[in-house]
Amino acid sequence: MNYLISAVWIVNGLFCKVLNLVPRHQRIVARIVGGSHAEVLTRVIGFSEIAMAIWILSGIRTRLNALTQVIVIATMNALEFALAPDLLLWGRFNALFAFLFILLILYNEFYLRIRQTQPA
Repeated sequence: MNYLISAVWIVNGLFCKVLNLVPRHQRIVARIVGGSHAEVLTRVIGFSEIAMAIWILSGIRTRLNALTQVIVIATMNALEFALAPDLLLWGRFNALFAFLFILLILYNEFYLRIRQTQPA
Protein backbone atom coordinates (compact mmCIF):
# COMPACT_ATOMS: atom_id res chain seq x y z
CA MET A 1 0.00 0.00 0.00
CA ASN A 2 2.93 2.33 0.75
CA TYR A 3 4.18 1.88 -2.81
CA LEU A 4 0.80 2.89 -4.23
CA ILE A 5 0.55 5.97 -2.04
CA SER A 6 4.16 6.93 -2.84
CA ALA A 7 3.49 6.49 -6.55
CA VAL A 8 0.65 9.02 -6.38
CA TRP A 9 3.01 11.58 -4.83
CA ILE A 10 5.80 10.84 -7.34
CA VAL A 11 3.52 11.03 -10.37
CA ASN A 12 1.98 14.30 -9.22
CA GLY A 13 5.29 15.78 -8.11
CA LEU A 14 7.70 14.67 -10.81
CA PHE A 15 5.60 14.32 -13.92
CA CYS A 16 2.82 16.85 -13.34
CA LYS A 17 4.78 19.62 -11.63
CA VAL A 18 8.57 19.32 -11.95
CA LEU A 19 8.56 18.18 -15.59
CA ASN A 20 5.39 20.23 -16.26
CA LEU A 21 3.80 17.45 -18.31
CA VAL A 22 0.42 18.63 -17.01
CA PRO A 23 0.51 22.46 -17.40
CA ARG A 24 -2.86 22.74 -15.68
CA HIS A 25 -1.04 22.36 -12.34
CA GLN A 26 1.01 25.48 -12.97
CA ARG A 27 -2.15 27.37 -13.95
CA ILE A 28 -3.77 26.32 -10.68
CA VAL A 29 -0.76 27.60 -8.72
CA ALA A 30 -0.85 30.84 -10.74
CA ARG A 31 -4.53 31.29 -9.94
CA ILE A 32 -3.90 30.84 -6.22
CA VAL A 33 -0.64 32.79 -5.72
CA GLY A 34 -0.40 34.92 -8.84
CA GLY A 35 1.43 34.34 -12.09
CA SER A 36 4.82 35.90 -11.40
CA HIS A 37 6.18 33.05 -9.27
CA ALA A 38 3.92 30.21 -10.40
CA GLU A 39 6.56 28.32 -12.39
CA VAL A 40 9.11 28.24 -9.58
CA LEU A 41 6.54 27.55 -6.89
CA THR A 42 5.00 24.72 -8.92
CA ARG A 43 8.42 23.07 -9.15
CA VAL A 44 9.02 23.57 -5.40
CA ILE A 45 5.67 21.91 -4.71
CA GLY A 46 6.65 19.09 -7.07
CA PHE A 47 9.97 18.49 -5.32
CA SER A 48 8.14 18.57 -1.97
CA GLU A 49 5.77 15.89 -3.25
CA ILE A 50 8.74 13.75 -4.31
CA ALA A 51 10.21 14.24 -0.83
CA MET A 52 6.89 13.09 0.64
CA ALA A 53 7.12 9.87 -1.42
CA ILE A 54 10.65 9.26 -0.14
CA TRP A 55 9.50 9.88 3.43
CA ILE A 56 6.67 7.37 2.98
CA LEU A 57 9.06 4.73 1.67
CA SER A 58 11.59 5.40 4.45
CA GLY A 59 9.16 4.22 7.13
CA ILE A 60 10.32 6.98 9.47
CA ARG A 61 7.68 8.48 11.83
CA THR A 62 4.84 6.95 9.87
CA ARG A 63 2.04 8.47 11.93
CA LEU A 64 3.44 11.98 11.57
CA ASN A 65 3.85 11.28 7.87
CA ALA A 66 0.24 10.12 7.47
CA LEU A 67 -1.10 13.14 9.33
CA THR A 68 1.12 15.47 7.29
CA GLN A 69 -0.21 13.93 4.09
CA VAL A 70 -3.79 14.44 5.26
CA ILE A 71 -3.18 18.09 6.14
CA VAL A 72 -1.39 18.78 2.84
CA ILE A 73 -4.05 17.06 0.72
CA ALA A 74 -6.93 18.71 2.57
CA THR A 75 -5.32 22.16 2.36
CA MET A 76 -4.37 21.89 -1.33
CA ASN A 77 -7.79 20.62 -2.29
CA ALA A 78 -9.67 23.21 -0.23
CA LEU A 79 -7.71 25.99 -1.95
CA GLU A 80 -8.26 24.46 -5.40
CA PHE A 81 -11.95 23.83 -4.67
CA ALA A 82 -12.47 27.46 -3.66
CA LEU A 83 -10.14 29.30 -6.05
CA ALA A 84 -9.65 27.17 -9.17
CA PRO A 85 -12.44 24.59 -9.60
CA ASP A 86 -12.60 25.23 -13.35
CA LEU A 87 -8.96 24.10 -13.73
CA LEU A 88 -9.39 20.80 -11.90
CA LEU A 89 -9.60 17.59 -13.90
CA TRP A 90 -13.04 16.73 -12.49
CA GLY A 91 -14.00 20.18 -11.21
CA ARG A 92 -15.30 20.23 -7.66
CA PHE A 93 -15.74 16.47 -7.89
CA ASN A 94 -11.95 16.31 -7.30
CA ALA A 95 -12.71 16.78 -3.62
CA LEU A 96 -14.26 13.31 -3.53
CA PHE A 97 -11.08 11.72 -4.90
CA ALA A 98 -8.98 13.69 -2.41
CA PHE A 99 -11.23 12.49 0.42
CA LEU A 100 -10.93 8.88 -0.75
CA PHE A 101 -7.14 9.22 -0.93
CA ILE A 102 -7.12 10.61 2.62
CA LEU A 103 -9.19 7.63 3.78
CA LEU A 104 -6.73 5.26 2.07
CA ILE A 105 -3.78 6.92 3.84
CA LEU A 106 -5.51 6.73 7.21
CA TYR A 107 -6.61 3.12 6.64
CA ASN A 108 -3.07 2.17 5.67
CA GLU A 109 -1.49 3.82 8.71
CA PHE A 110 -4.02 3.29 11.47
CA TYR A 111 -5.53 -0.05 10.50
CA LEU A 112 -3.22 -2.06 8.25
CA ARG A 113 0.00 -1.08 10.00
CA ILE A 114 -1.43 -1.92 13.43
CA ARG A 115 -2.68 -5.26 12.12
CA GLN A 116 0.73 -6.09 10.64
CA THR A 117 2.58 -5.39 13.89
CA GLN A 118 0.28 -7.48 16.11
CA PRO A 119 1.38 -11.06 16.78
CA ALA A 120 -0.72 -13.75 15.08
